[in-house]
Amino acid sequence: MTQQTSAKAIVVFDIDGVVRDVGGSYRRAIADTVEYFTTQAYRPTPLDIDQLKSEGVWNNDWEASQELIYRYFETQGQSREQLQLDYNAIVAFFQSRYRGTDPNNFTGYICNEPLLLQPSYLEQLTQAGIAWGFFSGATRASVNYVLEKRLGLESPVLIAMEDAPGKPDPTGLFATVRELENEIEQKSAIIYVGDTVADMYTVEKARSLDSSRPWIGVGVLPPHVQETAARSDAYSETLITAGAAVVLRNVQELTPSQIRELISSSAQSMI
Repeated sequence: MTQQTSAKAIVVFDIDGVVRDVGGSYRRAIADTVEYFTTQAYRPTPLDIDQLKSEGVWNNDWEASQELIYRYFETQGQSREQLQLDYNAIVAFFQSRYRGTDPNNFTGYICNEPLLLQPSYLEQLTQAGIAWGFFSGATRASVNYVLEKRLGLESPVLIAMEDAPGKPDPTGLFATVRELENEIEQKSAIIYVGDTVADMYTVEKARSLDSSRPWIGVGVLPPHVQETAARSDAYSETLITAGAAVVLRNVQELTPSQIRELISSSAQSMI
């Protein structure tokens, strides 16, 4: 069973909402940033941010912040051309909240992000012969902080913001797979695990460019949407509509046996 899986499975994980809970960090920083640049007139709710993200093109939280600022002022009758927002100032403010103001050390919201998986889970995948790595739209510094400093991983395969275009462009996913596939002779099934519509669209685009293997999108519900059943159900439906084969409440539910089932189902659908 292990030999069969090792030839067939590569799992690539998104970071935010999958490996770490960013409800009180990235998303809080978005709300802070929008509030600041609308002079305290508008602070987006978690639902407001989810609705923007559900459009599938706002994976970059700096750009998402700017877009929410624009949309607020448009409701006030101002055009984007009139506003002349300073994108670099938006990024700098956002980073001051998320990373903190110390240029040499993280002191901001990033320091308090709950982890959503344990190293023992990744070891379980390794023992089952399943290759794994990470593709994230977050900066390499913030991702390395969680992967290396907090989870204790040693130089994991990672493609981050600086390495590839933003999702849903699949370039970064392809690059992650290439690194993981160096020592595997045959083409493996690819599972990409993410929590947003953009993540699922990335899988769809990858499949359209490379139909020679299975590409499987696995959705994970970020913690902030699990507070009510209605919210969880609605978010799950959004991910499934965007292409998720299955939606899990926690990434660690993606066990080796679940992976084998997903690959088997995908193989049947390709016949």
